[in-house]
Amino acid sequence: MKREAYAAARIVSPTVHDYFARRMAQARKGNPGCLASVPEAEAIEAMIDAAFWASLRREEGYLPRISLAFLSPEEAVHPLVFERPLALAPAALTRIAPAVERHGIHLGVWHSGEDLYVWGTTRTIPSYCFVLEVAAPGLLVVKHHSGDEAGKFVNVVLLEGDLIKLVDEHASEVPECPELLTSLLGFAPSASWAHSVNVLVRLALSMREHGRGGALLVVPADSEAWRESIVAMAYPVSPPFAKLAQLSQKDAAHEELGRTIDWVAGLTAVDGAVVMNDQYELLGFGAKIARRRGFPQVEQITLTEPIQGQVAARMHPDDLGGTRHLSAAQFAHDQRDALALVASQDGRFTVFEWSPCEQMVHGHRMEALLL
Repeated sequence: MKREAYAAARIVSPTVHDYFARRMAQARKGNPGCLASVPEAEAIEAMIDAAFWASLRREEGYLPRISLAFLSPEEAVHPLVFERPLALAPAALTRIAPAVERHGIHLGVWHSGEDLYVWGTTRTIPSYCFVLEVAAPGLLVVKHHSGDEAGKFVNVVLLEGDLIKLVDEHASEVPECPELLTSLLGFAPSASWAHSVNVLVRLALSMREHGRGGALLVVPADSEAWRESIVAMAYPVSPPFAKLAQLSQKDAAHEELGRTIDWVAGLTAVDGAVVMNDQYELLGFGAKIARRRGFPQVEQITLTEPIQGQVAARMHPDDLGGTRHLSAAQFAHDQRDALALVASQDGRFTVFEWSPCEQMVHGHRMEALLL
């Protein structure tokens, strides 16, 4: 029986094609070498359709987690090429999924005339190569390699069932946009990604991946005022744990940096917040946040998400989630030179900061950029 086509694939594919064609043209002006081919809208539609239906299947009870990359075997570096190519079909993708679920492995997709096929796997892809990742059942992410040495990917569009979320390329142009958001959007200078902001991005990714929820407070290294917003610290650290600070000054791809980031991010799973200064020195975890003396209770925040068509919303922090969101918003309100990062168990991720322009706390929803 012929399966139904995934309608969102047909709707979004021309827009995605135009995005990649434009970005590739811009990239060729500065660096004409080592760039990927741009898939036609029909190829994008077919890849999204097959990946969506594969995401709803099971292989021996496991959910398929696959990443498709549009490139030829000749464009890959040291590819693993199948003797017999696979059809780009949900059943074939589901069967091969257990072999390619590890991070960084892509199934290579190419064309023969009008037909698409899976030719093998690769771990290395060209800059701006079209990548389609199955993040969860019915949840797909279109992304591409940013071209920097740290291996960062830039999210282009999220498809969740019948929802299409196009990442707003111009979100970083709003006043007081935090560096963390700018870096995740893929428009920060590579030096920023490779060093300072990269640590926060990777911490955010690791916090979200452990799936237990958590909060991270980033406070100024030259001030102790943050202590006025903490009523108790279950696990203070003395002297401050400085290994992450030391490693952050080295190569961003350093394996030990990644392990240390996961180590620190794991502490956010403990009840209470992790406190770290802006030099990436860990000060403690299990911190209980309270309203700072002399400051009012936060009653309203502005919430934005870097998705095209989204408008800023004003709401009470309670509308975002539980006590973790409320206490983080209160901390950002009372400590106006600090950041509060909050990961929810359901995958949402919000960064709270004080906005002098708006004279209120601004919450930045970022999970669309962390998938």
